[in-house]
Amino acid sequence: MGMIGGSQEAFIGAVHRRGSQLDGEIELVCGAFSSSAEKSKATGEALYLPENRVYGSYEEMILKEKELPEGERMDFVSIVTPNHVHFPAAKMALENGFHVVCDKPATLNLAEAKELKKIIEKSGLIFALTHNYTAYPMVKEAKHLVDSGQLGEIRKIIVEYPQGWLIDLVEATGQKQAAWRTDPARCGAAGAIGDIGTHCENLIEYITGLHIKELCADLTIFVEGRMLDDDGNILIHYDNGAKGILHCSQICNGEENDFNFRIYGSKAGITWHQMEPNTMVFRTRDEGARIIRTAVGQLSPAANAHTRQPAGHPEGYVETFANIYRNFAFALRARWEGKAQDPLYDFPGIDEGIMGMAFIENVVRSSQDNTNKWTKFEL
Repeated sequence: MGMIGGSQEAFIGAVHRRGSQLDGEIELVCGAFSSSAEKSKATGEALYLPENRVYGSYEEMILKEKELPEGERMDFVSIVTPNHVHFPAAKMALENGFHVVCDKPATLNLAEAKELKKIIEKSGLIFALTHNYTAYPMVKEAKHLVDSGQLGEIRKIIVEYPQGWLIDLVEATGQKQAAWRTDPARCGAAGAIGDIGTHCENLIEYITGLHIKELCADLTIFVEGRMLDDDGNILIHYDNGAKGILHCSQICNGEENDFNFRIYGSKAGITWHQMEPNTMVFRTRDEGARIIRTAVGQLSPAANAHTRQPAGHPEGYVETFANIYRNFAFALRARWEGKAQDPLYDFPGIDEGIMGMAFIENVVRSSQDNTNKWTKFEL
């Protein structure tokens, strides 16, 4: 793996490195860790990389790695930069023969995401998008419960992602993570909706297989001086007739990362909270509540395939990235060996990326439309 972005000052780059190396399938061999050559060099030194494999720009890294012997050069790039770099970095990597893992959202806007799909298809290479929450064992189990009909017809969906870290103008203090996430030039058309709202949209679509038909969105900037939304409330109509409520916010004072969902069908309902990831509650009117726990009892093959620890040991945030990187590595090895990738070891790709960017643009359009109550979801 070669990494683009993820300097010592960054948050998500370190998470990707830890997750990618958890199984011994992937080795970090090079990087262009910052737009600053000095910061990139310092990060490379901290990671004990050889000096000649630490680059001042991703362009330099891609071109110089391409010149190395096949057994020595990187096999793929991991892109962990702010959103505006995703498309040009992925484009150059793919056009020079390197597979790509990219942090979400896929690109800066929908047009770039659609263009990136064309580039991926033309290259024939593998592209993974790290919507990591789909890789929790209990999320796999939730998908199994829906797919196997145990919830019946899905009728009601409530998905929430409250955070509290942006209750004031943190970006004005020089805090790097807040600065780029609230800057339209680097983040895109939305703030909280792009950062965490896309996780809500992606997780529900992954579990239920349902698609948004139309929505009614209300975005707010609560903190004076901020340029992008820090709170979003959305009513959703799904393509099967189900109704949904999606709430995401970064100004919920005291909240951490309480990503959660409640999905109700004609036979049963399920509830899951990311901050208690090993536990899901299965409910019916006539039998009450049943607790489902990771690594306990007869779980689905998908849940078991993404479980790493014995029962009672939490399957955490870093492990979700590890599951995606492991599955990506399996797909890459299968490609080299001329075998089909086992669908049990799945991961998000560019189609999920396009849907996420479409979600952002439709939500922003709906929030700005004071005439029409419902906005038809357009891809």
